[in-house]
Amino acid sequence: MGQVQAISSCSYVNVLLRGSIKSSPRIQDKFWCSKKLDSLQELGVKASEFNGVAIAHSRSSFASPCATHAIQAVLGNDKATTSSAVVLEKPLRKKLNKVVLAYSGGLDTSVIVPWLRENYGCEVVCFTADVGQGIKELEGLEAKAKASGACQLVVKDLQEEFVKDYIFPCLRAGAIYERKYLLGTSMARPVIAKAMVDVAREVGADAVSHGCTGKGNDQVRFELTFFALNPELSVVAPWREWEITGREDAIEYAKKHNVPVPVTKKSIYSRDRNLWHLSHEGDILEDPANEPMKDMYMMSVDPQDAPDQPEYVNIGIVAGIPVSLNGKDLSPATLLSELNEIGGRHGIGRIDMVENRLVGMKSRGVYETPGGTILFTAVQELESLTLDRETIQVKDSLALKYAELVYAGRWFDPLRESMDAFMENITKTTTGSVTLKLYKGSVSVTGRRSPHSLYRQDISSFESGDIYNQADAAGFIRLYGLPMRVRAMLEKGL
Repeated sequence: MGQVQAISSCSYVNVLLRGSIKSSPRIQDKFWCSKKLDSLQELGVKASEFNGVAIAHSRSSFASPCATHAIQAVLGNDKATTSSAVVLEKPLRKKLNKVVLAYSGGLDTSVIVPWLRENYGCEVVCFTADVGQGIKELEGLEAKAKASGACQLVVKDLQEEFVKDYIFPCLRAGAIYERKYLLGTSMARPVIAKAMVDVAREVGADAVSHGCTGKGNDQVRFELTFFALNPELSVVAPWREWEITGREDAIEYAKKHNVPVPVTKKSIYSRDRNLWHLSHEGDILEDPANEPMKDMYMMSVDPQDAPDQPEYVNIGIVAGIPVSLNGKDLSPATLLSELNEIGGRHGIGRIDMVENRLVGMKSRGVYETPGGTILFTAVQELESLTLDRETIQVKDSLALKYAELVYAGRWFDPLRESMDAFMENITKTTTGSVTLKLYKGSVSVTGRRSPHSLYRQDISSFESGDIYNQADAAGFIRLYGLPMRVRAMLEKGL
């Protein structure tokens, strides 16, 4: 059987092939040939022509400039045993110029910065999106990023864009995932990923990176957005590549590379916060039988501790989109922020659910969405005035698919965009106001008004009127019930 010996320098691989070619019956003796190959991939292709499997090992990454590499490969068949004296220390990775990293300043993303530089030989531009996670999350980020080895930090305030272009369309569509989840994290990921693509263009980056694990939904949401908006960008997901398996490994790597380890206390929960919601996962919540601890919640008070007096709020809505609170016009982000504060003090918007992740597993999460819960109730109640029965039924059926697309990270999918055009058109008459009563965790509707209301008191009243003749109901009932009468007649032999 054939053998391959290769000596590689920085730019090419010299290969000596020695063996017999089974595919050519005319050549039976051993032969020698020498050729320069441009890459290890070509080495593998050439080796396969000799009916063997090429196994290449290197002492260092080929991304290192002008490094000398010794490669030995043995072509074996099903009777021979493959062997090599050299062991791979690191996987071979392509050389990148500049990477934009979704950066939070926590342990994971702080470690990713030097890891990218070490394994891809690239500059790292850290990017942080302000989607309403709180000012404390943004403090000292630039110093942390540069101390980790980043060349710069870019921060963008996306709060108004997040609410106006992502949250409100979902609200208008009535998108709720698996009966409960108001899609807080799902809506935030595409607006962040879109901004990363924009930053990559601005700084001349050829790749983007994120710190999402290989078990969650967020990796899909980020990467589908990258694919949709700039398919030429390379995507690096360290959690799917590196050997770090947990917090202790990450701390050890950070110390080894002189990266300041964040000194903030590690939460026992995995949390994600933005202007729409706050999610809690992990620790005791991993057992669905455990009740959440009272001190876990951060956006809302325990309903038992809420004020003993109800509070009334009035939400103004134009074409399915909230525009005002108690008669005062507010920007999207400001409106939501104020409702979060009001709803939070009344214990509004807590849900506890077991959901099906996109990757196949079930997970248990607890969500706080005070302002969002108030807005969802208001919009749906106004639709009860402005939409007819068939329209509501079709809209509700499409809302399920809409929510699935958003949850799965397909925000920029043409299907969702087409469905959004339908939602925009169908709710153009959903204009008016809704008055709600907030009391100890509950939201109840006390009044609705709309200039486009399909509700007519003169028709709906029990009093007789000219528009609706009660005697007409007899003929309607006979026709409407005809299939049931025919079936009954058949069963009785009539």
